[in-house]
Amino acid sequence: MSGHSTYEPKSGIEKWLEKRLPIVRLLHDAGVSYPTPRNLNPLWTFGGILAMMLVIQIVSGIVLAMHYASNSALAFDSVEGIMRDVNWGWLIRYIHANGASMFFIAVYIHILRGLYYGSYKEPRELLWVLGVIIYLLMMAAGFMGYVLPWGQMSFWGATVITNFFTAIPVIGQPIQTLLIGGFAVDNATLNRFFSLHYLVPFIIAGVVVLHIWALHVVGQNNPLGIDVKSEKDTVPFTPYATSKDGLFMVLFLVFYAWFVFYQPNYLGHPDNYTPANPLVTPAHIVPEWYYLPFYAILRAITFNIGPIDSKLGGVLAMFGSIAVTAFLPWLDTSKVRSGRFRPLFRIAFWLFVAAVLFLGYLGSQPADGNAVLYAQVCTAYYFAFFLIILPVLGFIEKPKALPNSIIEDVLAKSKH
Repeated sequence: MSGHSTYEPKSGIEKWLEKRLPIVRLLHDAGVSYPTPRNLNPLWTFGGILAMMLVIQIVSGIVLAMHYASNSALAFDSVEGIMRDVNWGWLIRYIHANGASMFFIAVYIHILRGLYYGSYKEPRELLWVLGVIIYLLMMAAGFMGYVLPWGQMSFWGATVITNFFTAIPVIGQPIQTLLIGGFAVDNATLNRFFSLHYLVPFIIAGVVVLHIWALHVVGQNNPLGIDVKSEKDTVPFTPYATSKDGLFMVLFLVFYAWFVFYQPNYLGHPDNYTPANPLVTPAHIVPEWYYLPFYAILRAITFNIGPIDSKLGGVLAMFGSIAVTAFLPWLDTSKVRSGRFRPLFRIAFWLFVAAVLFLGYLGSQPADGNAVLYAQVCTAYYFAFFLIILPVLGFIEKPKALPNSIIEDVLAKSKH
């Protein structure tokens, strides 16, 4: 999709490099002359925002690791030491802790944008699957990072989440023992999670490179969901896309900074400011907010499904709710990509968004009364959206007429 390279080396150094390692040509083709659909809206800036957040998390995490003690007797105090005794330690810690939430806010917007505009459809199936892998790695890194402060919610969250694996027949118990390094969450668990939490972001960075590579092979989708027909449909990535990305990165950083400087603990849990105590169970154990919809799905399965008991059923539903998204390119049978031209899909999509948001709220509430019933209804719709609604809509929905080209739609809008 990037077409023939327009890069011409000018300086002597560039010419010398071009014959040996054409990295300048690669950067020019990917970040300057790369043809970008001219009708991209601000939702397409979240890819750049996510890349920025990954760099922030890696850099701040490396600095924190220099002062953190991965020992169950020292971890909590080492975090307090970072906050009180390390120069700018409080700022680095708040940047990292709130950066995880900002990362997930950006990735959820990025995912929903891809879902609404059909960015997972042919020929972008592998691009989408790589995105799902990145999301799973983010969830793993976020969970293990939440354990490291070794507060009450860290300890009991690790205990509850790792206990899910015991529901898996035969292999569940060995997996849990291997993961936590023994028969209970303790020092070995903390060391394992610290090592993996440090490693996983670099794996994410590697998969992100593949994700961007796949994007540059198949080209960017656009709000119309139609292919680029001519050069008039595109503009160079720089300065058009870079200026837009830069503006929204700054706006996102302002939003991020508000949490860091004014509400640094708003997205956390107060129990995590109490040292971990295996003898005192918190009244209500909850994961971080970005896991709450899946936690609600887990708790929604309160009944046996044939030979599958409720505990295993909940675990399968929770992991299945993420795994099903990887098959989205093959579940959606519609030939039209963009939700802009699919009236029935739009209704189903916004109901899906409402169900996920409500599941997030229900995940933060005690699992009693009507909360479980509501979670079961939302869980049923969540899976129905992927497994029933999207496959059926492709056959019964009558989409609106698509424009002939991107430039035709842009010019039609400019006349109004």
